[in-house]
Amino acid sequence: MKDDTADKPWGGRFGEPTDAFVEAFTASVPFDRRLYACDIEGSVAHARMLERAGILDARECRAIVEGLEAIRAEIERGDFAWSLALEDVHMNIEARLTARIGDAGKKLHTGRSRNDQVATDLRLYLRGEIDSVRAAIAGLQSALLDTAEREADTIMPGFTHLQAAQPVTFGHHLMAWFEMLDRDRERLLDCRRRVNVLPLGAAALAGTSYPIDRAYTAELLGFEGVCTNSLDAVSDRDFVIEFLGCAALLMTHLSRIAEELILWSSAQFAFVDLPDRYCTGSSIMPQKKNPDVPELVRGKSARVIGHLVALLTLMKAQPLAYNKDNQEDKEPLFDAVDTVAGALRAFTGLLPTLRVDRERMRQAARLGYTTATDLADYLVRRGVAFRDAHEAVGRAVRFALEQGRDLSELSLEELRGFSAAIEEDVYAVLTLEGSVAARNHLGGTAPEQVRAAVRRARERLS
Repeated sequence: MKDDTADKPWGGRFGEPTDAFVEAFTASVPFDRRLYACDIEGSVAHARMLERAGILDARECRAIVEGLEAIRAEIERGDFAWSLALEDVHMNIEARLTARIGDAGKKLHTGRSRNDQVATDLRLYLRGEIDSVRAAIAGLQSALLDTAEREADTIMPGFTHLQAAQPVTFGHHLMAWFEMLDRDRERLLDCRRRVNVLPLGAAALAGTSYPIDRAYTAELLGFEGVCTNSLDAVSDRDFVIEFLGCAALLMTHLSRIAEELILWSSAQFAFVDLPDRYCTGSSIMPQKKNPDVPELVRGKSARVIGHLVALLTLMKAQPLAYNKDNQEDKEPLFDAVDTVAGALRAFTGLLPTLRVDRERMRQAARLGYTTATDLADYLVRRGVAFRDAHEAVGRAVRFALEQGRDLSELSLEELRGFSAAIEEDVYAVLTLEGSVAARNHLGGTAPEQVRAAVRRARERLS
């Protein structure tokens, strides 16, 4: 039997070949080759640091850098032959480098381990993805602002317990979505700060005896600092978990938006109509138009939340330092990144194309006695204690329900039957327009405040 351990970077210790199943079971190259660009970037910086430290000479460093750039081009052309036997992206690239440039390629791994190498690759990868996700969130927010400005005067019912509560403007509602997403964008920026530290130099777990310059490597790679404990540097996956926490909350927000779109596009609400290109039909019911994109965004939120739980569970019982368990961090992370990117892209395309039925929204706001609170506030301003005002308006609503009329349709005599404090000017507060216009303060639903909020939000995005 051929002893294939000779082909392994660690083969000297072993006297028999790896079992074929074990080789496939333990290999990560089918998914971690996604890190190839980060692996090459980290290796180029490591080689330049080794040259600066006098561990490589200038010729060797140049050969390594040029070889790595040639390998990058091979991978991007689709000409690179990935080997399962070489286990992971790191050893595939190193083996190809040695095949291209000879013994100089074998020197690249001096002063590092795959433990600190993969941690560095992951941080480089995640740093870039955070920047991409934040840009995608900003794109969705910009689309929301355009729609919110356009719908600043559109009146709809605001809900609590999914019951009509008070009239609001559709623009104000959209700005609530904006604020949710803005917190997501801020959280990711804060998360990025903890991602952007360099583990390279920790080696396997204890550091290295070579005279490395970690600060120089960090400078080359754009890291803001270095991990200050070698054990923690190679075993820490907090930064992945923190990102997944941010991603899970972002997807939760997108799921809430999706749920409202699903409700609003139903025949029972009919507030909005989704464009046909973002919907599908039924194989049996020809009249159906299904809101599949929002439903899938809502459903995919479960995947990302699940990935967060998976990583927390993965790390909960690991002793220091690195363990093979950590190979399982990549697929959940990669899938979460892809899922978030897809959901943001879907909504950025869908939301600006919503067709809004303004009259339907207005009629829904009228049906729920949504100006009842305005009537109570009116009585308070006329000297009635709030609890007494609340009681009087509650009786007025019950009477209007029995009559099948809106509060604004009751006569002055009928209204005064519930409180003698009511005068002719009461009708100004019982209109939907009067109700929303009265909330003219920072954070309120008045159209003037919605437009001001849009202006402030554009400044934050710029």
